[in-house]
This record gives sequence, C-alpha cells and structure tokens, in this order.
Amino acid sequence: MTYNNKGQGILVDAKFCAGQIDAIIFDCDGVLVDVSKSYDLAIKQTTALVLQKFAKLRSIPITTEMIEGFKATGGFNDEVDVTYALILSLVAADRTKTNAKKFIAQVTNNASEKGIESVEKFLDSRKIDLSQIRKNLSYPGSHVTNPLYKTFDQIFYGPALYKKIFHKKSQFAQAGLIENDRLIVNARLLKTLERKFATKIGIVTGRGKHSISYSLGELFDEFDTEHSVFLEDEPRSLAKPNPESLIRCIKGLGAKHCLYVGDSMEDIIMANKAARLGYRTSFCGIYGTGKNPKLKRRFFEKNRASVILDSINCLPKALNLAN
Repeated sequence: MTYNNKGQGILVDAKFCAGQIDAIIFDCDGVLVDVSKSYDLAIKQTTALVLQKFAKLRSIPITTEMIEGFKATGGFNDEVDVTYALILSLVAADRTKTNAKKFIAQVTNNASEKGIESVEKFLDSRKIDLSQIRKNLSYPGSHVTNPLYKTFDQIFYGPALYKKIFHKKSQFAQAGLIENDRLIVNARLLKTLERKFATKIGIVTGRGKHSISYSLGELFDEFDTEHSVFLEDEPRSLAKPNPESLIRCIKGLGAKHCLYVGDSMEDIIMANKAARLGYRTSFCGIYGTGKNPKLKRRFFEKNRASVILDSINCLPKALNLAN
C-alpha cells in the first residue's frame, strides 16, 4: 500500500477516493474525547481498590503501556475488562511469586481478540488457583450488581451522574473521573463535515449514551444519535470487534460507503469485518492521542488503514474539504 503525505500528520492511501465516502462514523474515546486522565485513571484506581478489598494485595503502579498492551490485542474495548484482566494477573503473579510487571507482559502476549476469555484460558493453563478472586468478582455480570462494575462506574461517573444512570447511591463522595475528559472534537470541525455528509454523521462507541452525551455536551446533538450505537447499553455479545453495531449504524444512516474513524485494534478489525460482509467501509486510524504515537502510526500503516491521522482535526484536509 502506498500512502500520499498530505501534510503533517496526514497519510492517505493512494487508492482511497474521498469523493466516494457519503457517511462518517466515529469511535469516541481517543477520537472525539481524550480519556487519558479519565478512563485510564479509573482503571488504575479500581484495580488498586478491588485488589485491596478482595485479595488483600497492594497494586503495583499500573502504567499506560500495560493498559495499551491489553487493548492492542483487539479484545479489550471495555475498560472494565482491562481492569479485570489486570486484577487476575496481579493475583496470579502474587500466587506464583513472579515479578508482577513481567507477568502482566506474559498475559498480554497470550491474550487475543477473545479478550478476558483468552486471559482466563492462559491463567488456567498455568494451573494457578484463582477460584476465590474469580468467585468474589463474578465478572462480568450486571453493572448494577457486579462488584467490579459497581466500583469502576462509581469512580468514573461520580455520585450525581452514577445515581442518574443507575438509580443507586455511590459509596464515593469525590468527583467522577469523567470530569477529566477533554474534548478533541469541536463545533467548527462538525460544521465542516456537515457540509459534506449532511446528517450522515454517527457514532459507534463502547460507551453508554449517558456517558458520551455528558462528555460531548451540546455537541452530542450534532450527531445522528438515533442511528448511533452505544455499546455499554447493548448486550455484551455486540462488543467490538463484532461488526453488527457498525453495520446497524451504516444501515440507519443509509450509507453506501462509510468512513469509520477509530484509534484501536478492535476498531480496525470491526471495520474490516463490516467491509468483508459487503458494507463498504474504509478505516481512518487516529494515532496522536496514544501513549506512543509513532508506534500507533506504524501499526495503522502495517494494518493498511485507508487514512491515518494525528487527530480528527486533520479530517477536512484528508477528505479534501474546505474549512
């Protein structure tokens, strides 16, 4: 694949025809919103709290590299899945008297698109008794009753938003980490895209509708929210990289050839699956919000993304649109 360099932070496949694209669909985290100080921090805090409560262990410092290691497998779109995998890994490392950082690296190297199932399978193959922590967490379960989901959601949403979404009182008084979300998308960009795509601008995200509408604020209504898909509100079986959610959005928008904009392995897998099923889909990879942008850019090049951008704010130039 040959890429044309259209300027700083913009690579476009030489065979990509922007004029054929009639709809654009976005992922949220790392694309529309910078979550490095919200979701990532919620993973770290929840891991520490749950380890102490259910295993009487102190967590090692959880790094962004560890989180990205799980996400790079394509099976960890849900941040609570990442948290669960980290907890199991740290308990297993303690049981086997193994260096925790090195053990987590072993787990991520053996994880796959099957997510927590692949992690549990690897740990079972090592004959490590994790029955008690797995029983205590009973994960995944329900957001309302499962102890891991409850802890994560209360930390992330904060007391007021948690009560609004789940109709339950939070055990924590501090502000939710969702307040640390930082918008990447802006009104000017959306107006530019609307001139090209009109109302055919959607979202397919692992977040719930309450969560993303809170973070996007008034910009939420600039998207076709009726045909967007908010996977936290859907059955777990629809989680990325299952292409059904993307296909549903494509159909709802009436798209003949959509551009899906994401920043992760599961995003590009999902887009490619939709394309193989006959729904014309090109993929745009966003690399600038990652911990290691150069590595993520090379990842998208290796996986033949049609468009590779530092930020969604490069979209107008990549698509030959006037600002």
